[in-house]
Amino acid sequence: MDRPTDTRAHILDTAEGLILGKGFSAVGLGPILAAAGVPKGSFYHWFPSKEAFGVALLERYFANYLEQLDQQFGATNGTGRARVLGYFAEWMDRHRDGGACAQQCLAVKLAAEVADLSEPMRRALETGTQRITARIAAALESARLDGSLPGGLEPASLAVTLYALWIGASVLAKAQHSAQPFEAAWHHTLHLLGADAL
Repeated sequence: MDRPTDTRAHILDTAEGLILGKGFSAVGLGPILAAAGVPKGSFYHWFPSKEAFGVALLERYFANYLEQLDQQFGATNGTGRARVLGYFAEWMDRHRDGGACAQQCLAVKLAAEVADLSEPMRRALETGTQRITARIAAALESARLDGSLPGGLEPASLAVTLYALWIGASVLAKAQHSAQPFEAAWHHTLHLLGADAL
C-alpha cells in the first residue's frame, strides 16, 4: 500500500465483506486483522475502538452509495419519474438473486443488529438513510416539476415511504429466500408513482 490512508481503506474494504457475511457483532478484531494482513497497531491507529470502526464503515458505505445515487438521479435522459423507477428497478435486479446484495446491503444488514447496541452507529445509520431519502425526495421533486409525477404527492413523505418499502422488501426477501417481496414492492412503487397504468 502506497499511502497510510490506503491501509485504512484496505481495513474497511476487507472488513466490509466479512461483516456482510456474518454481522458486526460476530466478526471479531482478530479475523479482520488476519484477513487484512495488518497488525493490531495499524487498526488502532485509524480506529480508537471497534465501535468507531463501525461508524467509519457505515459513513464510507453511505458516501459511496450517495455518490452512485447522485450519478443516477443527475442523469438528464428521460423523465424524473423514469429515473426514480430506474433506481428501484436496479435495486430489484441487484438484490433479487441475492448475489449483488452482498455489496449493497450494509444498511440492511446492520440496522437491526447495531441500532440497540451502539448509539454512534445508530446515528450513522440514521444520518445515512436520511441523506438517501433526501436524494430520492429531490428526484421526486424533479419528477413533479417535469410533470411526470402525479399532482398532490409530497416528495419528502413519498421518498421515506418508498425507501422504507424497499428496505422492508430486502429484509423479507433475505428471510424468505424469495423474490416475491421485491415484486410486491415494485408493484406498489408503480402504483405510488402513478405508473401502474403505463
